[in-house]
Amino acid sequence: MIALTAGQMLSEHENPGEATVHVLHGWVRLGAGEMSWDGVPGDLLIVPDRRHTLEALEDAAVLLTVAKHS
Repeated sequence: MIALTAGQMLSEHENPGEATVHVLHGWVRLGAGEMSWDGVPGDLLIVPDRRHTLEALEDAAVLLTVAKHS
């Protein structure tokens, strides 16, 4: 689980494997290059297979799920 206050951002980082972000509270923006996807409570965002950011547009809590292959 990741909690971010409004305006806080996870800076650009690599994709850890197949991953999703389930928005539990607030409003977030997942960005990768020129593309971005907004999420609100109940949304499930698929993390792109490239460098990306996660920004809280409001106080937010998300559940990050990662499937790593051996």
